[in-house]
Amino acid sequence: MKDQQRSDKGDEQKELRVTDRRRVYLDQDGGEQVNAEVETPNLKPSYVEELEARTRAAEKQVQEVQSRFDQLRQQLQRETDETRVRLNRAADERAAASKARFIESLLPVMDDLERAIDAAAQEGSNELILQGVRSIASRFQNALTSAGVEPIDAVGEPFNPELHEAVDTEETDPEMDGIVIDEYGRGFRMGDRLLRPARVKVGRGSEQARQAGE
Repeated sequence: MKDQQRSDKGDEQKELRVTDRRRVYLDQDGGEQVNAEVETPNLKPSYVEELEARTRAAEKQVQEVQSRFDQLRQQLQRETDETRVRLNRAADERAAASKARFIESLLPVMDDLERAIDAAAQEGSNELILQGVRSIASRFQNALTSAGVEPIDAVGEPFNPELHEAVDTEETDPEMDGIVIDEYGRGFRMGDRLLRPARVKVGRGSEQARQAGE
């Protein structure tokens, strides 16, 4: 009997104890619900957790930098657009002011032209009319010069197809071959830009004279 009691006690000592970590809570209807929570052991080494934390911190920093970059880019775009509008407005204002100054410089020319017309209407002398026309031409030339317009030299210059338009030729001495000998219409340029070529007559040495010269 004693041996049987010792055997029963030994069996009781060999029994495994299991801790039930499930939580019991009441749902909205008052019924019991069992939430089985099983603790999962953390199998990650500490350095892996540290690397993951650093990665998350780096990703957050990258997002912050990207957000800041987007803000700066939008601000720069706004400032660029505003600067472009301001420069365009300033350029338009300069062009309008330059145009106004040029027109203003032509007003005295109109005055002289009207005086010349009045003199002709009153049967004034030809000398007065001639002086009025010369004054008009002089004022107009001054206005063009102030605007940066320059006349193109023609008569006596070698023919240059980039500046001259040959509308006629005439036989000349061999030394005048290819030289502009007359001008039908003045040419003008503004800086490097050709406004109008000069319409000219070009000397052409006769074939006999060239052969004699050779």
